[in-house]
Amino acid sequence: MQLLTQTSPTTYQQQFDEKADRLKTQFNTLYTGQWNTYSSQHSYYRARAEFGVWHDNDDLHYAMFEPGSRTPVFIKHFDIANMAINNLMPQLIEAIRPNPMLRQRLFQVEFLSTKAGDMLVTLIYHKRIDDTWLAEAQPLAESLGIKLIGRSRKVKLPTSEDQVKETLTVNGNQFHYFQAEGGFSQPNPEVAEKMIEWALEQTTEIGGDLLELYCGNGNFTIPLSRQFNKVLATEISKTSVNLGLKNFAANNVDNAQIIRMSSEEFTDAMNETRAFRRMKDTDLKSFDFSTIFVDPPRAGLDEGTLALTRSFDHILYISCNPETLHRDLEALSDQYEITKMAFFDQFPYTHHAESGAMLKRR
Repeated sequence: MQLLTQTSPTTYQQQFDEKADRLKTQFNTLYTGQWNTYSSQHSYYRARAEFGVWHDNDDLHYAMFEPGSRTPVFIKHFDIANMAINNLMPQLIEAIRPNPMLRQRLFQVEFLSTKAGDMLVTLIYHKRIDDTWLAEAQPLAESLGIKLIGRSRKVKLPTSEDQVKETLTVNGNQFHYFQAEGGFSQPNPEVAEKMIEWALEQTTEIGGDLLELYCGNGNFTIPLSRQFNKVLATEISKTSVNLGLKNFAANNVDNAQIIRMSSEEFTDAMNETRAFRRMKDTDLKSFDFSTIFVDPPRAGLDEGTLALTRSFDHILYISCNPETLHRDLEALSDQYEITKMAFFDQFPYTHHAESGAMLKRR
């Protein structure tokens, strides 16, 4: 994700205000009410980071590249990432540097951490790795107190489990989420907590059942399950579905289920235009849906899913792309009023803006 030129904490408030004002202007023909705006920590806020590895004879450096440039920028300290990642970075590179098995053909390092400092690191190679690599990586992982994974073409070698357990505190309640290497997780956990709190506030006292599309690992599903009688969630990623089921168990959620299918497939199922074996044990007619919650990819809602939302009295929409959010809200404006909008600064010092909208049938 491309950063803006100025990433100093002293410029943060100005950049935050400018993004918030841009969003308010963009949506002012659809919504003139008060926005909820949620800022980020100014530094040390990302729980994920990835770097290229630059080889200089026997020396190694973390490296990033400016867009369009092949000249590396060496990274010794990365104040966008949290302190756990920053503290580990020099220890890891120093441990790898003298070890030919771990150093040779290493080209990328990925960090996945939690608020409590639990750490999963992936080393990615342009060579085939095997048990010889694992024999060198195991003591390294133990000495640093981390979980370590080696990857090369069609090979994945974990030194231990390939997951970390994040705990988010929302309105004084703790929710636990297993997050996996290669799976999606919110990069800014403090802002993720604010997003969940906002979603809960918008759906208080609605009641009935909830349909959630694009549910990921259950980030929103689990807290929202406390506010609805039943929750039916869908997700296309097999990794996320498996994590979601594990997270349901970790949080004692017994009124929600996940079906692995795309939003387009689920729309066909709801419209009874196509039958799916994956839904043979799910009776859609047993649900009393009051609300649909969507958190789609940057492309927004496809036409079929957009049409599906019109069968619900309440629509909760989280978006990572203001342009497609505006398009979809405009399409729904003939039947729905927007009761609240929000801006969540998941990605400080970038042009990216996470936003939310709550809609109610007119």
